[in-house]
Amino acid sequence: MSAFLEYKEVIGEGDFVLAFIGRDNIKPIIVKKDDILNTRYGAFAHNSMIGEKYGSQITSLKGYGFIHLLHPTPELWTLSLPHRTQIVYTPDSSYIIQRLNITAGSRVIEAGTGSGSFTHSFARTLSKTGQLFTYEFHESRYQQAKAEFELHSLTNVIATCRDVCKKGFVIDGYESGCDADSIFLDLPSPWEAIAHLPQVISKSKRVGICCFSPCIEQVIKTAEALKNHGWSNIEMVEIAGRKWEARKEMIRDVSDVIGRLKDIKRRKEEGIEIRDKLQNQNQNQKVGEKRGNEDSNEKEQFVKKTRIEREEKGFNPFGKGLRIKEGDEAYNWKDISEPETEVKSHTSYLTFAFKNAPTKPIVNHQS
Repeated sequence: MSAFLEYKEVIGEGDFVLAFIGRDNIKPIIVKKDDILNTRYGAFAHNSMIGEKYGSQITSLKGYGFIHLLHPTPELWTLSLPHRTQIVYTPDSSYIIQRLNITAGSRVIEAGTGSGSFTHSFARTLSKTGQLFTYEFHESRYQQAKAEFELHSLTNVIATCRDVCKKGFVIDGYESGCDADSIFLDLPSPWEAIAHLPQVISKSKRVGICCFSPCIEQVIKTAEALKNHGWSNIEMVEIAGRKWEARKEMIRDVSDVIGRLKDIKRRKEEGIEIRDKLQNQNQNQKVGEKRGNEDSNEKEQFVKKTRIEREEKGFNPFGKGLRIKEGDEAYNWKDISEPETEVKSHTSYLTFAFKNAPTKPIVNHQS
C-alpha cells in the first residue's frame, strides 16, 4: 500500500515515515526493527515508532530531545526530498492541478520528471483510477526517480527514460497513445515537444497543457508553437507566494509616550544633580580621612540607587528593557495580521493552453 495514495493511522514495520526534526529538517525514513535514527537532538529507536500513530511525538533514547512522526504527503515530500534538479513547489503545483482540472481518473503526461516532486502530487490526485506517464531524458535521474516511485508504491505512475523533444511520447504497450487529457512540460525547449503531442492526447476530450519555463523568451517560443499546432486560450500566469503573520501588538498611546519621556528626563536630571554633588564632595576630600569615608558611603548609596532604578525602569508602559510575554494582561494589546517583508520571486512562468476535441461531422441521411 502506498502511503501517498492511501492514509494509514498506525505506524508499522516497513512503513514510510517523515521524521519532523525541525522546520527546515524533515528526514524520510523506512521504519525497520532495531534501527536507530541519529539526529542533533539525540538517537531515536525505530522500535519506539512501531505501534505509534502518525503525528505522534517521541523522545530520544536518553529522553532529552523529541521529534514528530508525520504521515507522508506530497507537500512534506517536496520539503524533504533530495534535490536533483529545480523542483515544482506547492504553490505552483496546486494551481496547475486546479487550472487543468485534474481529478481522480485523469490521464496525465509529465515531461521532465526531475526530482519527482510534482510526480507525487499528480499521483495522489489521480488516485488508483488515474494514470501518470512521466518522462525523464537523464538516465541517472530517471533511475533514482524510478527507485523512489517503487519505494513509495506509486502504482499509478509509469516512468520512462526518453528525450521527448526528439523521440516523442509513444511508449511500448501504448502504441495507440496514452489518451492523455492533461499535459505538463517542464523542459528547456517545450516547443520542440509540442509537435509530438497529437500522437498521445485524447481525441474525445478537451485537453489542457501547462508549460513550466523560467524565462520569458521560452514563454514566447512556447506560445508560438502552441498557436501553430492548434492550441487556443493561451495564457501565461506567474505565482508569487506570500506568507502572512498573525500576532498581537502592544497598543502605544501618545500620553504614555509623553509620560515615558518625562520620566526619562526626570531620572536624567536627578542623576546629574547627584553626580555634581559627588564631584563637589570629591574636591573637598582632602579635608580629612573622615570626610572621605562619608563620600565613599554616599557613592555606594548612589550606585545602589542607580541599580535599583535601572531594574525598575521607572515609568514603563511598554515594558522597555523587559522580556514581556505576548498577551501579558498588564499591557494593552491588539490583534494584527501582516505580510512578510520580502516576497520570494517566481520559480517559473506557467503557460496554459487548451485544445477542444474535434467535432464530428453532421451526416445527412437521405430516405
